[in-house]
Amino acid sequence: MARVRAPAGLPLVPQVLLAVAAGLAQAASLAWPWSGKPLWWLQLLSMAVLAWLVRPTPMQAITWRRGALVGSVFATAWLAGTFWWLFISMHTYGGLAAPLTVAAVLGLAAFLGSYYALVLGIFCRLALTSRALSAIFFGAVWLLAELARGTLWTGFPWGAGGYAHVDGPLAALARYIGVYGVGAVAAMLAMYAVQWRGADLARWRTWVVPLMAAAVLATAAADRFCAVNLCHTPAQRAAKPLSLELLQGNIPQDEKFLSGSGVPLALKWYAEQLQAAQADLVVAPETAIPLLPQQLLPGYLEDIQQRYAQGSQAALVGIPMGDEAIGYTNSVLGMGGAAAPGSSAYRYDKHHLVPFGEFIPPFFKWFTAMMNIPLGDFNRGAVGQPSFAWAGQRIAPNICYEDLFGEELGARFIDPAQAPTVFVNFSNIGWFGNTVAIDQHLHISRMRSLEFERPMVRATNTGATAIIDHRGVVTHALERHTRGVLRGEVHGRGLNAAQGWAITPFAWWVSRWGLWPLWGFGAAVLIFAMVARRLHAVRGV
Repeated sequence: MARVRAPAGLPLVPQVLLAVAAGLAQAASLAWPWSGKPLWWLQLLSMAVLAWLVRPTPMQAITWRRGALVGSVFATAWLAGTFWWLFISMHTYGGLAAPLTVAAVLGLAAFLGSYYALVLGIFCRLALTSRALSAIFFGAVWLLAELARGTLWTGFPWGAGGYAHVDGPLAALARYIGVYGVGAVAAMLAMYAVQWRGADLARWRTWVVPLMAAAVLATAAADRFCAVNLCHTPAQRAAKPLSLELLQGNIPQDEKFLSGSGVPLALKWYAEQLQAAQADLVVAPETAIPLLPQQLLPGYLEDIQQRYAQGSQAALVGIPMGDEAIGYTNSVLGMGGAAAPGSSAYRYDKHHLVPFGEFIPPFFKWFTAMMNIPLGDFNRGAVGQPSFAWAGQRIAPNICYEDLFGEELGARFIDPAQAPTVFVNFSNIGWFGNTVAIDQHLHISRMRSLEFERPMVRATNTGATAIIDHRGVVTHALERHTRGVLRGEVHGRGLNAAQGWAITPFAWWVSRWGLWPLWGFGAAVLIFAMVARRLHAVRGV
């Protein structure tokens, strides 16, 4: 047992610079700026550098403060490098002064980075010299930091490290432990790897953990291949695919809510496409209709609803709902299916609201007042709202960054017989320009497909409008920042709960217990490390 030191002979300034570089590399691994692809090996490399900076060694100890500093610098660089595009929404579209905008982005990154500073300080204080136990401890405290960032203060988990693995070998684990679990495993592997020494390669104990990890990954990969490719019976997917038309209006963000330009353009274009559509399901993105129903011209919405009131087609359309008396919601209106003549229309209200965008946190009205963005306090919809029933499918909407919260999407899987067969995401990433935010959000949706083994259909204002199958593979995509219609088809999954393959293990446990099993694992390992440290101190070893 020993405290933790930095690599021998490496002064503080190079450590900090190395932590910054590793943090920026982790940000780039989520969506490579020049291709938009996730790079799982780069995420592992960045984590390995961080692990190398705080790895346990009996030779020279440092205080927990050094570990906290390294963790804070790494996390701040990583998070600022991940969501730097918030600058565009606040400065370009919001009119906030550039220096204040930079300070706001860095401040948010530093605040969220404090979780990682805390856990790495604890890791250094309670470090275990056993390489296997140290690797597990590192993965556990990393998991606790990711969970804290994703849940506290309503949560902002954008850019979790596990998203870099949507195309990597660890993707096979998503159906069991979700994105946070994948990130924890990556952290464990990184710490174990940097503790290897050439002289240890001949010792059988050195190979126990790698061989066990390889066996688990191989089993998970084989099981996932069987589950999503071979073992599904015809009863578990739709007898015929659901044809889709996904509308991408590409309304300029700086005009979207202007009555003299963006609003009439959106109303005209989306109405034309909804009237002319030929697919089984037509999807228009978040706030495709940018006005409340009572603000529309008489007959506008009624004409579209009448178009889908009869026949074999349905539409899901993003539109704000409500009034001053009852409050407002960011909603999706369903036409057709459950909205057949004589029944009430289907409606989904967004549950997980965006801080500063859809609700203003206490004490921050002064900040939002400085921006020229239509902000407000919206009402929240319930968790686990019913799916939209259409053409034998159970279609589950989610709006904007709600697809980051797999534990909330998972609430709909408590009853496998009523679980969604297709997810549909309604987004407008136009606030963030033509940046990696589009690619990052696409990979987030792909991870949800891996966790639940359900297709994810994405309809957006500027991109990425796409169809993702149950394996997390993008099968159709529309060129971003263009106005057009993406036509394709999708097969729903999990239509026969009696087959036993209807829901994934992740969907089963997250629908019952949320993220508490992961919290429990992290806390159990932390308590073990604290007890081990205490016993070590008592024995005086």
